[in-house]
Amino acid sequence: MLQKFLCLCAVFSMYATAYTQNSFTLKGNVYNAKSLEPIMGVTIFGEQNMTISSSEGSFVLGPFYKKNTSIRISHIGYKTQDITINFSSSIENLKIYLKETTNSLKKVELHGKSKNRLYEESPLVTYNVDEDFLQKNRENSLMQTLQNIPGVSTINIGSGQSKPVIRGLGFNRVVVVQNGIKHEAQQWGSDHGLEIDQYGIENVSVIKGPASLLYGSDAIAGVVDIQPPKIPHIHSFTGNVNLLAETNNDLLGISTGVQSRKEHWFYRARLTYRDYGDYKVPADVINYNNYVFQLSKNHLRNTAGREANASFSLGYIARHIKSETFFSNVNAKNGFFANAHGLEVRTSDIDYDRSNRDIDLPFHTVNHFKVLNNTSIQQGMHKISIELGYQHNHREEHSEPVAHGYMPKPDNSKERIFKKSTYALNLRDEFKPNDRNKLIYGINTEYQDNNIAGWGFLIPAYNRFTTGAFAYDHYELTHDFHLMLGLRYDYGTIETKEYVDWYETPVHHGDGTTTNAYVQRAKNKTNKYGNYSASIGASYIANNTKYKLNIGRSFRMPLANELASDGKNYHMYRYEKGNLDLDPESSYQIDVDFDHTNNLFRVCMSPFVNFFDNFIYLNPTANYNNTENLQTYEYTQAKVFRAGGELQASTTLFDKLTLDGTLEYVYSRQTSGPKKGFTLPFAPPLSGLISANYEFKNTRFFIKPQLTATAKIVAAQKEIVPPEEITNGYQVFHLSIQSDVQLFKNLAPVTIRLKLNNVLDTKYFNHTSFYRLIDVPEAGRNISLSMTIPLNH
Repeated sequence: MLQKFLCLCAVFSMYATAYTQNSFTLKGNVYNAKSLEPIMGVTIFGEQNMTISSSEGSFVLGPFYKKNTSIRISHIGYKTQDITINFSSSIENLKIYLKETTNSLKKVELHGKSKNRLYEESPLVTYNVDEDFLQKNRENSLMQTLQNIPGVSTINIGSGQSKPVIRGLGFNRVVVVQNGIKHEAQQWGSDHGLEIDQYGIENVSVIKGPASLLYGSDAIAGVVDIQPPKIPHIHSFTGNVNLLAETNNDLLGISTGVQSRKEHWFYRARLTYRDYGDYKVPADVINYNNYVFQLSKNHLRNTAGREANASFSLGYIARHIKSETFFSNVNAKNGFFANAHGLEVRTSDIDYDRSNRDIDLPFHTVNHFKVLNNTSIQQGMHKISIELGYQHNHREEHSEPVAHGYMPKPDNSKERIFKKSTYALNLRDEFKPNDRNKLIYGINTEYQDNNIAGWGFLIPAYNRFTTGAFAYDHYELTHDFHLMLGLRYDYGTIETKEYVDWYETPVHHGDGTTTNAYVQRAKNKTNKYGNYSASIGASYIANNTKYKLNIGRSFRMPLANELASDGKNYHMYRYEKGNLDLDPESSYQIDVDFDHTNNLFRVCMSPFVNFFDNFIYLNPTANYNNTENLQTYEYTQAKVFRAGGELQASTTLFDKLTLDGTLEYVYSRQTSGPKKGFTLPFAPPLSGLISANYEFKNTRFFIKPQLTATAKIVAAQKEIVPPEEITNGYQVFHLSIQSDVQLFKNLAPVTIRLKLNNVLDTKYFNHTSFYRLIDVPEAGRNISLSMTIPLNH
């Protein structure tokens, strides 16, 4: 299957090459007609493209597809020239001489819509961040970097891993998309992070609310859409080196990326390596479930890790076609806090405090390999997009081999192994019959092959197939009033595989006899699901105020762990039991967005109301597993009502001081089922973020130095689902300084950032953290120093 996929990629690349032949490129220099000195910054317009002259006055413009064409040369203070070019003649290097003038330039009109304008016209509540935001907020993982977005939080697993949560919902209810293809790993697990290298990412869009219409069944709560970087300029070579060091976990990291383009062909490449030790918390004792765990020098033992990532892409761009094939491999090894993965460490011979950089048992290793191809073809009023993807996720969880219940002591440390291969195909046609109407329709298909191994069982092997067809219409009633209506139908199957214990367990019979047997934990079963998603929305732009309204219905198919889990989850101290009779989740949601901006301030409100008619969750019961006295948790369903939203405000004072504030809240209530009247697990509390940014004047080597102070204020979370505990409120403060530094006169400036997180070394608990369940506080004070060195040519 992989060879077929690579062949398809090659076919697309060859088609892209064959699609455009006999193209022409124009090279030249621009000079001052009087002084004959080269002119830098001159804009040269072609019929389909443009470029700017270099410091030597040189330029390259193209490609051109006609032998006869016209170009326009324009620069402030010079008379604009229009030149006709005939490529049938020999043109080695065109020399252009501009005459100085005091007359104003004629207005040049560019027709089209910016990316921000397109987002404003979409009824979906979307928050977009650029490369500047990502660099300023850089943390240890991509989702920790994005957690300052209103409505976005994380489930943190130590210092190097995290999972996205949008408005209180996470796991497989939030889709992460990279370059158009859904990222597929083991996201069902609370201790499974996101295997994506955050370096090299330029733009991320976060859709808050149901997005199944566009992205399929798992996007019932929202989407984190990691978009492809911009195509490099013609005849360019750029790159950067990112260096990072942190004090809390002694992290050292480096990431180097380069990209280059000739005329049609371009490439990108990046290498990233990070190595960190056990992180420190403002506590020397952890008290959980009547057990006291002593910490050495405040280190949360065995939370060290390593990460090595590599990516490469090769692309082709021409007048009507663009194609890029992306390869990436993310490899990580991370330790788990020893006392969070079973109590056997009390008698272990491992010296966990020997070194804060050791990765001892228990730990996991993850390798995620990905091949994606994105091809778009412009044919008249149609833009056809083809997206192909192959991913392989290999995750191993290693634990100290210890006999549990009737299970004898294993002969190795491989407790659980998951191997997941995913094949994806997206086809989409964007049809624009006129300037006001845009009809988009297409299909998404995905197939997953999941295999398991190891001596511990939690979920069975399974195969999952999903396919969906959708269509939506975006119509411009007026320039500022837009409507969108869409419908989608999805069909899917999940086939769980039989699993039988590798050891015998005593089975008690009704006649009083007892025999030993290999217990069956899972059976062969195929479940089929089909349902529809729909959305209707409107957006209106009135001068400085923007209004959005979107009403959507989404659904989600159950996962293998929800249907067929039947095993001991030692690091969660529980026995998990699935339910093969679960129905798909259905969600109905209304989203409203109001955004007003003027010269003094900006205010944005995004309320929502949401109803689930069969929400799936893991319910703690009064039953205990009879072999090891672990509490049994069963997957069940309930009706759930949710409401909440985000409030943002910002203003600029004295042209240098910017103040920002956000407030977010989610209310959840189960209206049926065994936990009727309770909220949902991992429900985020009311929280706010206040920040002040001051930009100083340039001084000596420092360009646009900025000082940012941030205060995060979180209320107590008393709305819990037992066995969750009430989490007290807290206030935590952060400081950061950033500046571009001109180290060398003829080179681009270096960007330096100095951050101080948790300035007061506050001891606090994050209610949505994985380690909150065992009363582990968040990381203590941390100083990080990062540097971005450009490699522009």
